[in-house]
Amino acid sequence: MVKFYQHLFKYDYPWQNVTLAFWLRYPNPFASHVLAVDVLDRYIDENGVLKTTRLVLKKGKVPKWFPEHFLKSSEAFVIEESEVDPKNKTMVTRTRNLNHVRIMQIVETQTFTQHEQNPELTSCKTEARIISKFGWGMTGRIEGFGQSTFIANAAKARKGMQHILQMIREKQSTNRVPFLNPA
Repeated sequence: MVKFYQHLFKYDYPWQNVTLAFWLRYPNPFASHVLAVDVLDRYIDENGVLKTTRLVLKKGKVPKWFPEHFLKSSEAFVIEESEVDPKNKTMVTRTRNLNHVRIMQIVETQTFTQHEQNPELTSCKTEARIISKFGWGMTGRIEGFGQSTFIANAAKARKGMQHILQMIREKQSTNRVPFLNPA
């Protein structure tokens, strides 16, 4: 069995600010579970698309009902692959955990696009699949826990993005981020 999650959200900021905030979002007060972020690869392809692969170390929580001896550490490495297309004003990110995948794997895709009617807004579509191959009659319970945790963390992630976006807006108003000031 697989659990799914989908959410649509509009940021009250232009696309270029939202994509900048994505890269600057750690650290923020809503992401204390993120321990480290490292860029593994970054390049611009022949179409002008920025492609980046990052490794993120996150600290998770194990439910009390989960058998202790199956999981030595609640820390998880997450691979994040992104494509930023400035011409079409789209950014697509894909993340998935690299360890603990038999217990639970979460595969997330986010798509950020300039809003069709208002260029001062950015649309964000988040989709996730939560999969457990643990067995022992616990698969559904693990996936349910993963889904509810993902939903809560996605709300925190949006708050973190809003926090960073507000910081960018404040710096723009004082001309401290000149390349993002409206012309």
